[in-house]
Amino acid sequence: MSTTMTAAPQEIQPRKSFRDVWIITIGHALTHWYPATFYLLLPLIGKELGLNYSQIGLIMTCQYIAGAISNVPGGMLVDTVGKKGLLMAVSLFWVGFPYLLMGMAGSYWMLLFCISLVGIGNNLWHPTAIPTLAQRYPERKGLVLSLHGMGGNAGDALAPLAIGALLATFTWRQIVVMNVVPGAIMSLLILAYLGTLTLGSKKKPKPAAAEEQGQSVKEYAQGLRGLLANRVLIMLTVSSAFRSMTQTTLLTFLPVFLAYEMGFNPFWVGLAMFLLQAAGFAASPVAGHLSDRMGRRRIIMSSMAMTAMVLLAMVFAGKSTAFVIFIAALGFFLYAIRPVLQAWLLDATPKNMGGTSIGMLFGMQAVGSSIGPVIGGFLADRYGLLSTFWFLAATIVIANLFIFFVPASVMAGQGKE
Repeated sequence: MSTTMTAAPQEIQPRKSFRDVWIITIGHALTHWYPATFYLLLPLIGKELGLNYSQIGLIMTCQYIAGAISNVPGGMLVDTVGKKGLLMAVSLFWVGFPYLLMGMAGSYWMLLFCISLVGIGNNLWHPTAIPTLAQRYPERKGLVLSLHGMGGNAGDALAPLAIGALLATFTWRQIVVMNVVPGAIMSLLILAYLGTLTLGSKKKPKPAAAEEQGQSVKEYAQGLRGLLANRVLIMLTVSSAFRSMTQTTLLTFLPVFLAYEMGFNPFWVGLAMFLLQAAGFAASPVAGHLSDRMGRRRIIMSSMAMTAMVLLAMVFAGKSTAFVIFIAALGFFLYAIRPVLQAWLLDATPKNMGGTSIGMLFGMQAVGSSIGPVIGGFLADRYGLLSTFWFLAATIVIANLFIFFVPASVMAGQGKE
């Protein structure tokens, strides 16, 4: 009895430290910083290259097609190989480096190639980082994933604000080159603290076996068959695809609407995008904590319903001040959903298949994200930019319908819905 009582605190002690949570969260912020920078630069790139709305939408479609293709193999790599710290560092570097090439791109096709590389690197991060956090904090899954999500919101919020100010002095090509530096530095820090490097003469503590250990091909194949038969996983991933369709199309065309239709300069466009993401930053921990206590389904369905209502309000507001005011409300409800979906998915799937589960989730999200901007661009060319916001309201309603039909049961002992 005494042995058991003394061993238990030693086993759970590493899970009490939030140091790794903050390191992973900062890394996540940078994986979002880069795409958020690009959204703000899209109107400038579009004008320089003479692109129409459909061509602008195709740029983001290429990024998410590459992400959709790479997500599931990325999850397989995580679950079979392990080495999560190393994979996170590689992912972060891979996200930033193509922007260096983009700064030298002279053609539309080279731009599409660079943004596709970003899609591959960006989608290796989530199958690695999210299961790591969920395994270390199983009873606080919603909270720690929401903190991780806050990092993404922080990157999304600060990037347009900073880049909008920098555009007063630098060209967009200069900015994408400078942008490589923070990602490279953070990659080294992740390697030092979570990967395989050592700092000076001090050896890095050995990571938890469950987080770094791989599995055999036979074991993985058995787990994969179980995932493909998991109805909760299927319904959540399809719902998340429509939610991501909403989010990505919004991020693609909201800056374009503000710049082209409302006449905002880059600084004010950046400020509006900051409001969108800052509201999401505030909503994420609240939603994550409430989902741990009240259940995942209730939080997701209410947030999606409010997202649809705010989008419709923006359509009716048109080119007025109210349109800008609604942006913050939209960010609050739209981004509250993201960490709760991730926590629910990990509740319902085995721990040793966490990377593949998250890979499937983000793979389907990438499919939705690749389709949305092209449809939004087509609607904008034919019916005007406001028609795109009608489309967004419809996609988030469809996403909510899939949540409604998610089976009521989850794996025993894995948390609430």
